[in-house]
Amino acid sequence: MGTGIDQEHAKRIYGGTDIFLMPSQFEPCGLGQMIAMRYGSVPVVRATGGLADTVSDLDVARNKGTGFTFGDYTGEALWGELERALEVFLDQKDWRGLQERGMKADFSWTASAKKYEDLYRRAIEFHPT
Repeated sequence: MGTGIDQEHAKRIYGGTDIFLMPSQFEPCGLGQMIAMRYGSVPVVRATGGLADTVSDLDVARNKGTGFTFGDYTGEALWGELERALEVFLDQKDWRGLQERGMKADFSWTASAKKYEDLYRRAIEFHPT
């Protein structure tokens, strides 16, 4: 293996994991969590920057969320969220739903543009010229 990135090898690594940890102190964007979700790996991330924008915290009661998030930049906060993830992992029905929501998440520019267009239209309705 050379010094370059082997995309096929990277895909197999992501696809072979159950949980993806990204406890960044700062993260302006972050692609790792999006790639992980695409391959069915559930992210455990600190809710900062792009991580907070792309990973929604699991709400089992509402059957929503694409991962696990925590706020404090501490080992204890990370550990607590990882324990929560492992508890959900034991319930394969809830875990599978979490994986499927992550795999279906749409981070395309088309989806982003639609959200901006909707926001613009609501702003016009709220404040007509």
